[in-house]
Amino acid sequence: MIPSVLPTYARAPLHFEKGEGSWLIEQDGRRFLDLGSGIAVNALGHANPKLIAALTAQAGKVWHLSNLYEIPEQQALADKLVETTFADTVFFTNSGTEACELAVKMARKYHYEKGAPDRVEILTFHGAFHGRSSAAIAAVNTEKMVKGFGPLLPGFRQLPFGDLPAVKAAMSAQTAAIMIEPIQGEGGINAAPDGFLKELRALCDETGTLLIFDEVQCGVARTGRLFAHEWTGVTPDIMMVAKGIGGGFPLGAVLATENAAAGMTAGTHGSTYGGNPLGCAVGLAVMETVSDPVFLSEVNRKAGLFRQKLEGLVATHPGVFEEVRGQGLMLGLKCVAPNADVVKAGYSAEVITVPAADNVIRLLPALTITDDEIAEAVARLDKAALAVQTA
Repeated sequence: MIPSVLPTYARAPLHFEKGEGSWLIEQDGRRFLDLGSGIAVNALGHANPKLIAALTAQAGKVWHLSNLYEIPEQQALADKLVETTFADTVFFTNSGTEACELAVKMARKYHYEKGAPDRVEILTFHGAFHGRSSAAIAAVNTEKMVKGFGPLLPGFRQLPFGDLPAVKAAMSAQTAAIMIEPIQGEGGINAAPDGFLKELRALCDETGTLLIFDEVQCGVARTGRLFAHEWTGVTPDIMMVAKGIGGGFPLGAVLATENAAAGMTAGTHGSTYGGNPLGCAVGLAVMETVSDPVFLSEVNRKAGLFRQKLEGLVATHPGVFEEVRGQGLMLGLKCVAPNADVVKAGYSAEVITVPAADNVIRLLPALTITDDEIAEAVARLDKAALAVQTA
């Protein structure tokens, strides 16, 4: 008999009933150190007092209005995002997948309005993940994502990550945009090679192609800058944001320049829940926190400490770990042993990690994790590694 919850997840047998900062408490009372943060979502930790206050205050006013009316909380968050990023305008969604849908539509509509309706192809990269909608799986086109869900939406071409000659060879009169994660998350914490984003920006400028960054996982201070692309000095035309921006409340956004968004006029896109007062009130509290230079400096300091300790862990367990990857508090441990075994051993050691492709486990702690918690995290990972070694 099929379960009442559709069985599309291979869930761990854990039942968390409460969270406190970097900790999750199981029903049986065990305290797990959470290095997953709901897959980079709980950026400010569990039950953050500032976010609780923002949500509670808004819940006593109005929950939902629909976008038939002005929403002051939405305007305030949009203003904050425009103030702190490259963008001139913002559309709010409920998720990263929805943000991908709009980014694709926006790029194609841009060229349509410019008199080039055949410019519809979007170049993407092997190892990418942009969501699970029909457009997002077509953009990635891996067997795992698309098997059984055909026919696929046309208009996407996948290229080797970091291969500029391949990008240049794929460019044509039909190319509308290049879509890329500055750091691939699901793909195994793979950062774009040095200079690659700058080269893509120059190529897009030369050909009139739009550059789309997917910062759903690597954005919102995760790497120690407000958005990961800031480390490169490159700005996109369109950017997808979600996960951390809501601090645990479902919220996403598409940020764009005035030029890229010019074709998106009244009626061309919409959302019932996108930009609702509850989500935007929480999102504004998140942005006010993570955009503070002092906060970002602390993320970088803690990231350096964490990485140093992880390098020692790798050196201690060469039969389990191969290397440390990533930037800021978006880190990965490339495993020698099966990563699923390491994740499972972590459950016994009461530490939560997240598997990824390329035999990697992701470490995506709350940005508010303390030095003592970092030390405890590495101690628990060490315990998990010992269990894997002796299994």
